[in-house]
Amino acid sequence: MPRPLVSDPIVIDPRWAELLLAWYAEHGRDLPWRDLDDPYAVWVSEIMLQQTQVATVIPYYERFTARFPTLEALAAAEEDEVLRHWAGLGYYSRARNLQRAARQLVRGGLHETPSDLRQLRDLPGVGPYTAGAIASLAFNLPAPILDGNVTRVLCRLLALRGNPGRAPLRARLWDLAERLIPDGRARDFNSALMDLGATVCTPA
Repeated sequence: MPRPLVSDPIVIDPRWAELLLAWYAEHGRDLPWRDLDDPYAVWVSEIMLQQTQVATVIPYYERFTARFPTLEALAAAEEDEVLRHWAGLGYYSRARNLQRAARQLVRGGLHETPSDLRQLRDLPGVGPYTAGAIASLAFNLPAPILDGNVTRVLCRLLALRGNPGRAPLRARLWDLAERLIPDGRARDFNSALMDLGATVCTPA
């Protein structure tokens, strides 16, 4: 069940999370980085998905992870080769930051993707959304995510008005996104929010 919004006047039907999860079980997108016991793969997918559509990302993700299947493989590679496997995807700073982060972890003696939000936020190219996505989707930790899809779903569901890109609404949305996560279901709940926004609750 979602955590109660004690200090918030918004009333949310407690069945909403259950209905969303049921919808996701039937209609969730089949994506190559889902249902993998590989936090690194989730991390790569989330970096690629920054400012890029899912359909565009999939073939790049598959080629990239085939060549650099682990954090150590990415850290050890030449930057030119990493960029060649990223070529055509655009926003090349994402690839450079991803490799910088991999090297930072390996140099520090960590050979796996961290689950701690603060550790994730300290990595190059990882902001609040990406950190929350890795923590929740890879480790099923109750970390919120707030991309354009999730923002749109929450604003419409809760009839929130204002500019979601600015405070105080932005801060309120982050708080709601965290407190709505059902216990033990962060991975599926956050995936469901993103899929609902991408396929049903669209901008139009």
